[in-house]
Amino acid sequence: MSYTADEKRYEKMKYNKSGRSGLKLPTVSLGLWHNFGRDSSYENMKAMCFAAFDCGITHFDIANNYGPEPGDAERNFGRIIKEELSRYRDELIISTKAGYGMWGGPYGDGGSRKYLLASLDRSLERLGLPYVDIFYHHRPDRETPLEETMSALDTAVKSGRALYVGLSNYSGEEMKKAAAILREMRCPFVINQNSYSIINRTIERNGLKAAAKEEGVGLIVFSPLAQGLLTNRYLNGIPEGSRAAGGSVFLRRESVTPERVLQAKKLNEIAKSRGQTLAQMALSWVMKDGEVTSVLIGASSPEQIRENAEIVKASPFTDEELCLIDEIAGESPRR
Repeated sequence: MSYTADEKRYEKMKYNKSGRSGLKLPTVSLGLWHNFGRDSSYENMKAMCFAAFDCGITHFDIANNYGPEPGDAERNFGRIIKEELSRYRDELIISTKAGYGMWGGPYGDGGSRKYLLASLDRSLERLGLPYVDIFYHHRPDRETPLEETMSALDTAVKSGRALYVGLSNYSGEEMKKAAAILREMRCPFVINQNSYSIINRTIERNGLKAAAKEEGVGLIVFSPLAQGLLTNRYLNGIPEGSRAAGGSVFLRRESVTPERVLQAKKLNEIAKSRGQTLAQMALSWVMKDGEVTSVLIGASSPEQIRENAEIVKASPFTDEELCLIDEIAGESPRR
């Protein structure tokens, strides 16, 4: 039997405008960075996508190199769209990216027109779609003129292969330079994507968070749970079967230090007092001030998605809670 979406899905989620654009994104979006490659269960992938959409999560975020192997996440999600979600296509925001290494030779990564537009064409083939809603440049490429990279993004829109464009892993100053070029081209630049969490505040220090607000461009953040450190997964060290235990390049065993575990335990006490899990509180914290459009979650089960989507019901943080979180994270007290 084919999938039918929950009729009350849009009552379960909040949607936020991406900067000054007309595009709205759900408070919680689903990233396919992990658990959508060839080593994962296709039935579980489908179940996670269904759970997400039933919760009102309309945005699914991919990149050309997500796997394993590179391209497999797009290929698997394309199959899910074709078999189960095609009738809901106009209700979905689908994004993909190019910028990191995808194939061998001098034209397989970076920011050249040659690479970006060829990669987008291959992404569309794997997804089985005529266009994506958002096409990102995945990282700055200082070997390619910024004008060339932005021109490729503009071509993606004007050729009908994308509706909007975004930038990922750019600093505030880099983004402002890119935004000026895209504005002159009248290219709809609507979103920045960068890492952000209670224990990783780089976008505050490199000016991106402030620049996004100034430029009127949205901000979507990944790794809000610090690859699992801000969940109950590591409250008692490194469990068997966890990402850190498995030697993941994204969360190394040596990153789970006694200091990090102690931080997580203290943060978990605040979460419990708020009636949340640690993961829910970490996601709520990212969205606390209205300056982040959407938070990207990864998941290994439908249950995780449903739990994380509950943050739309969370109470606002008190000043006392925010000060205590800053103190635990080793940040300067809030003013």
